[in-house]
Amino acid sequence: MNIPNRRDFLKLSAAGAVATVAGASVAAETKKKRIPIAVQLYSVRQVQDPVEVLEQVGKIGYEGVEFAGYFGKPANELAKLLDANGLKCCGTHTGWGSIQGDELKKTAEFNLTMGNRNLVVPGGIPTGQTAQSWIDCGKKFAEIAEKAKELGVRVGYHNHSHEFHKVEDKIPWELLFDNAGPEVIMQVDTGNCLGGGGDPIAYIRKYSGQTKTIHLKEHGKERGVIGEGTVKWTELFDACETVGGTEWYIVEQESYPDGKTPFDAIRMCFENLKKMGK
Repeated sequence: MNIPNRRDFLKLSAAGAVATVAGASVAAETKKKRIPIAVQLYSVRQVQDPVEVLEQVGKIGYEGVEFAGYFGKPANELAKLLDANGLKCCGTHTGWGSIQGDELKKTAEFNLTMGNRNLVVPGGIPTGQTAQSWIDCGKKFAEIAEKAKELGVRVGYHNHSHEFHKVEDKIPWELLFDNAGPEVIMQVDTGNCLGGGGDPIAYIRKYSGQTKTIHLKEHGKERGVIGEGTVKWTELFDACETVGGTEWYIVEQESYPDGKTPFDAIRMCFENLKKMGK
């Protein structure tokens, strides 16, 4: 056994200290990595002119958008509008049928033209009042995710509130994602989750790495914007930024404070997030 002399020991200790500090710095940097903020365009659904919508969203300061319909425009035209307003497409909400069979390739190609990889189904999946229906749907998502990966895109599911109401003494959300596998995006909607009795922070941690995009929505105050309700934002952001694998924060504001327009409301959400250091 070779025992290092004092000089060698000090060199080794110094090297170890540097490595430890470097490792801690990397860990801290990972934790502090900034996640860009986008808005789900359903928030401003009252305006159906994409030129006006994207211009106003860009002026507020958002960095991206998630589509909920394409304004009847081709993908290349939407891509130009996004570029003109300094925006990225971070996702789309699309129907279950649009990710089945040959439709998946069409949906993928359309979205890749806009630079988007995230195809999220916001409801209407083939489930019912049996636990098995949720298990089967999860397995179907897993199959689709494999095909989507070959096309360069990802698929996911967005919750409302019913996914947290027990079916045959089981929680549907858990049945779905226990069987969907790690390739499927778990797009947690914070307000909807809390409204159904779920804990968004616990789910982000349980299914680590799967919350690639998350809907930021307030809870506990009627028509309240982000920062005015009961969501534990500090804990939520910590989960997203450490274990969630989150790539985008997406504001979704479905109702508006009295006297405020949809654009007023999403501006208020954006400004409050900035006050929180996001």
